[in-house]
Amino acid sequence: MSDIIQLLPDHVANQIAAGEVVQRPASVVKELLENAIDAQATHIKLIIKEAGKTLIQVIDNGSGMSVTDARLSFERHATSKIKAAEDLFELNTKGFRGEALASIAAIAHVELKTKQEEDEVGTEINIEGSEVISQEVCVTPKGTSISVKNLFYNIPARRNFLKSNAVELRHIIDEFHRVTMAHHSIKFDMYHNGSEIFNLPISNCRQRIVNIFGGKTNEKLVPVKEETDLVTISGFIGKPEYAKRTRGEQFFFVNNRFIKSGYLNHAVNAAFEGLLKDKAHPSYFIYLTVDPKSIDINIHPTKTEIKFEDEHALYAMLRASIKHSLGQFNVAPVLDFNRDASMDTPYEYKGKTAQTPTIEVDRNFNPFKEEKVSGSGSGGGSFSGKSYTSFKKESAGDWENLYVGLESEMTTTKPVENDFSSVEFESAEVTGSLFEPDEKKVGHHTTYQLQKKYIVTTIKSGMVIVNQHRAHQRILYEELLRNITMASAVSQQLLFPLTLSFTKKEIELLTTVKEQLENTGFVFGELSPGEVEITGIPSVTSEKEVAQLLEQLIGDLEDEVPDSGFSQTDLLARSISKSIAVRAGVELASEQQQYMVNSLFACTEPTITPNNKPTFITLTVDEIDKKF
Repeated sequence: MSDIIQLLPDHVANQIAAGEVVQRPASVVKELLENAIDAQATHIKLIIKEAGKTLIQVIDNGSGMSVTDARLSFERHATSKIKAAEDLFELNTKGFRGEALASIAAIAHVELKTKQEEDEVGTEINIEGSEVISQEVCVTPKGTSISVKNLFYNIPARRNFLKSNAVELRHIIDEFHRVTMAHHSIKFDMYHNGSEIFNLPISNCRQRIVNIFGGKTNEKLVPVKEETDLVTISGFIGKPEYAKRTRGEQFFFVNNRFIKSGYLNHAVNAAFEGLLKDKAHPSYFIYLTVDPKSIDINIHPTKTEIKFEDEHALYAMLRASIKHSLGQFNVAPVLDFNRDASMDTPYEYKGKTAQTPTIEVDRNFNPFKEEKVSGSGSGGGSFSGKSYTSFKKESAGDWENLYVGLESEMTTTKPVENDFSSVEFESAEVTGSLFEPDEKKVGHHTTYQLQKKYIVTTIKSGMVIVNQHRAHQRILYEELLRNITMASAVSQQLLFPLTLSFTKKEIELLTTVKEQLENTGFVFGELSPGEVEITGIPSVTSEKEVAQLLEQLIGDLEDEVPDSGFSQTDLLARSISKSIAVRAGVELASEQQQYMVNSLFACTEPTITPNNKPTFITLTVDEIDKKF
């Protein structure tokens, strides 16, 4: 039998490696930005066209590369960061595998221009599908400019798996956020299709977060700071009242590298225990600095997962430091059972010295003396130079005087007639039977609310138990679908416009469904980079529900990221109906119960919610009989 194992050609091996390194345009953005940071750049510019499908260009003013380095950088496993396997546990840089540029060059058209400061001219290299097309001298400023064009041009199947431009752009912005927040000492610019998306100057950590997520973020942040031998914790957490239903603003950085860790996320949630609303998630921007020897970052292709040497101690320290910050800045209530508020020093007395009180006693005062004594006499007393008069105390022995004249007064007045014939007594009506029906109310109360959660009504074969939240969700869903498709929603105008703050990414999401939202009854004013102005809302919702409704919608859009118009409309109707449907625990009047039952059975699909959960169950008389 002949040999069947053979070595793969380099271009095929590079395409296989690209499957791990490059999953979408955002992966390319991450790798190129990290290379620019490793080159000690102080200004990095990211230029995107068609959400990275047409062009991804990163320009930096870093150290640049020599002619030999420029050519070697596209070879597999070529790197300047490590020389031995032991170096993997001493990493202070980003890219170290030497696979990124080789993988990118295998699936795109790449143009590299680079120059070192001491060189007079730079180097330009053009590569298509791992094949070097040209290498020549060029005039270029100090640093490196790398352009990646026509991503996945030679792998059509991979290109077909890419989402719409709006979705891919959101992923690019996510990666841009993660890199820029970890390096606030570098200036970053981002452009998409010729328009500026971000302009982030060199700043401190807090300013960088505010520049990314909007000016309103500043008031939401509480600083966290803790230094131990094991780890240094710094950064910010969001105040509990600003917690959102989405997990968008949650960032962990270890040695300035973004990571995902469900274990550390649990530590943060544990610190917020008892302070958050149901299903709300806190915001946090936590920076951990540890010894590189105590972590292993080479366990995942995207390098977003890290193994810690002592996870349990890190968990306890993170939880304790966040709890301390919440208490220190009066965000969390502090219980001190030994403190007496009445003993607190008033503000106007702070800084004054205490004075010893003086007491003067009237030694001649006798409370049992009955005669009137003048204050100036020998029996008088004086307190602080003032005269007081002692009055005669009434004796309790002449209590009979209280009733003098009462008898004569009763005889002079007209006697009261004890005639009770005209008095009517109120008595309860006695019914013949305990369950005798009231003829006036028969037919009016055909529904009953059980535990403020279910509506019970009767049918010919038995009874129906309706889940009020799910039923209302189905009713609103079908109503919203009709309004969106027919653009016939009723809107209520607000007397004062409602201004809500969102990040640029969230506003981008709202813009994609703005037309459908307007068809449901929303009326938008200005859509500025950090704020959304709303002048009208749907008649089925209230003003206080709008912020929660839009947050829920943004979260659903991020999770399901619909592309087609129909699925977008369906998702919008599902999200809004879920947000404003009446909840369990709300008491409904009998008319509301009847309306909900009638509206549910008037729906085209009354049996299930938009998420395919049952809205009601039936109990037949036979099933009830079997219980007995």
